[in-house]
Amino acid sequence: MKLFFVIMLCTSAGITAVAQPVMETGGQKMPDEWIDKDTRHKVVKLTRKEGSNYSFYFHNNPFVGNKMVFYNTAPQKQEEQAAKIEISNTSARNRQIYMVDLKTLAIEQLTNHTTAMNGEIVAAKTNQIFFQVKDSVFCVDIKTKKETLVYVFPADFKATITAVNADGTLLGGAKSSDEEKELFKKYPGKSSYFNIIYEAKLPRTLFTIDIKKKQLNKLHTDTAWLNHVQFSAADPNLMMFCHEGPWHKVNRIWTIDVNTKKITQIHKRIMDMEIAGHEWSSADGKIIWYDLQQPRSTTFFIEGHHVATGEKTKYELQRDEWSIHFNSTNDNKLFCGDGGDPGQVARAKDGMWVYLFTPTGNKFISERLVNMKNHKYSLEPNVHFSPDEKWIIFRANFEGETNVYAVEVKRS
Repeated sequence: MKLFFVIMLCTSAGITAVAQPVMETGGQKMPDEWIDKDTRHKVVKLTRKEGSNYSFYFHNNPFVGNKMVFYNTAPQKQEEQAAKIEISNTSARNRQIYMVDLKTLAIEQLTNHTTAMNGEIVAAKTNQIFFQVKDSVFCVDIKTKKETLVYVFPADFKATITAVNADGTLLGGAKSSDEEKELFKKYPGKSSYFNIIYEAKLPRTLFTIDIKKKQLNKLHTDTAWLNHVQFSAADPNLMMFCHEGPWHKVNRIWTIDVNTKKITQIHKRIMDMEIAGHEWSSADGKIIWYDLQQPRSTTFFIEGHHVATGEKTKYELQRDEWSIHFNSTNDNKLFCGDGGDPGQVARAKDGMWVYLFTPTGNKFISERLVNMKNHKYSLEPNVHFSPDEKWIIFRANFEGETNVYAVEVKRS
């Protein structure tokens, strides 16, 4: 491995030389740390554990203090490999929850279930992680590692949890019909089921579970495909959801007050083929951000809806800068994106990068942090800012296996 330069680190014992390889990212087995040769930003592998390691979906918080929760799918037996079991917000038989200390990179295992589990749900305020096994919801205490049964869905309401509210008192999700579940089995590929489920107009029900009282509350039923259930990052009573389906056919983004059941539309389409989606809450809960294209695949923005006033903040970005998912710092002064390959909606010719965005006026000024040309975008990178906001964390398969990485925001 050829070394291009050496970083000098000041320590209590004097000056220590630490070699940092400058390398193309991916296409080969990577060291634990390296400098991306195209961007000159440092990249660190966070999940140094055998098997496939997956970070959370972009709007699901994985952090408790300076620790990050992730999933590991241990190496599979030969017959399981033949079945090509893979997770992308779905279940796998050998999937377990782990936690990594972002300072020491020490890893702790938090669950040990033999049955498939789902759920990327961390309640940082109560130090609990929630997950679901079949019809049963469990939580594990991060400090004590004690596991507790929280709730068992009744026979007439088999649903799935996807979120926890800001103060860790409510779980939320959506229940689908048996007819819909059969359609998913019949058409497992997204290119097949996405329009089929949308056109079927089958009922879905939003719900909450009171964690302490173990009480189910049905909030809202609609024949719209209710999906992407999440809570405000600050308001424990505000749930966000979407009308799923082909984005150019739906007014996607909505909220519901879990107490009053008042529903509010967040963005209304104003032109043919306009799309808005992949929404997320700002850290203070005051803004709902989302990817906006007016029209689809033509002009690209990130727009923010101010929850209290309905005012909009809008930043334009270029085609190659468009990303499958975006995220923001606590003060909304920096954004990040995970890029996309030419097959994505933007049809970008050179969009396979992890990006840092700085709002300037009504535009984003971008900086490329990681060259993702060796990453297969069938696995979405799902970017997160680290708790100290000095790193951007993402998942990738550019080594041939899936791991979680962090890229330094400032050049080393």
